[in-house]
This record gives sequence, C-alpha cells and structure tokens, in this order.
Amino acid sequence: MSDPAHSDAKPSESGSPLAAPIASRFEVRATASDHFAWLRTRAALERTMMSWIRTAVSLIGFGFTIVQFFQRLQDIPGAKLALHPAAPRYLGLALIGCGVGALVISVWQYHWTIRYLWSGSFAAIAGMTSEGLQTPLYTITFALILIGVFAFGAVLLRFV
Repeated sequence: MSDPAHSDAKPSESGSPLAAPIASRFEVRATASDHFAWLRTRAALERTMMSWIRTAVSLIGFGFTIVQFFQRLQDIPGAKLALHPAAPRYLGLALIGCGVGALVISVWQYHWTIRYLWSGSFAAIAGMTSEGLQTPLYTITFALILIGVFAFGAVLLRFV
C-alpha cells in the first residue's frame, strides 16, 4: 500500500499535496447521506477547535493566576519566603506560553483540515460555497492569541 504523503502526485488547486491523492482514494457521491456525513465531520472539527480554545484559555488564565497569587502571597507581612521566589513566575510564563502555542497549533491544524474538506471532490458534497459558511473561530482564536501574548509580556516585563 502506497503512502499518499510520499506520492509524486501534483498538488491540488488548494495547494496541498495531500488533498488530491487522498480525495481520489474515496468514492465521493453527491447524495444526502454523504452530504450529512460531511456536515457531521465539519461539526466535529468545530467542536475540536472549541476544545482547543477552552484548553488554551484555561492554561493562559491559570498561568496568570499562579503568578498573581504567589506575588500577592509574598507581599503579605509575616509570610514565609519561598525557597525559589521566581519559580511561580516561570511556571506561569510556561503555562501562558503553552496556551498561546496550543492556539497557534490548533488554528493551523483547523485551517489545514478546512482546506482539505473544501478541496477536490469533497467540495461537491459540501452543498454550499466556501464563502457561504463563516465561522467566528478564527476571530476568537486570534483575539485570544493576542491576549495570551499580552499576558506573557505583562508577566515577563513585571507589569503585573
């Protein structure tokens, strides 16, 4: 069995070298059942992206909270000093960085998969034009990336 990722096939119209060989492996018919299967796949992709967003927001928020909590704890008079006072800051930066990284990776994966679903013979069973279906996930993801980068910078430069 040949690996489509290593085939000599020409890239599809979408520019992806994988779209043409993989799409041609399947018999795609414009039937109601295939259309609804495409819609279920698209809905699953949206749910997966929303899960990535929830996870990234939790990582960013938890990282920021750790930094704030331990900074306020050190400011309390009579509180015992930590052995490594900078450790919570580094942990918070790591969590915020992981959250931003998760958003970047997930939006890249989402975009690649959406292009695949709209490419080749799958476009026939989509039942709509690619301009007809708008999703707010890109806007939300990029806004959260900016918030995460701002939080990372604020913690790194000790603005908070």
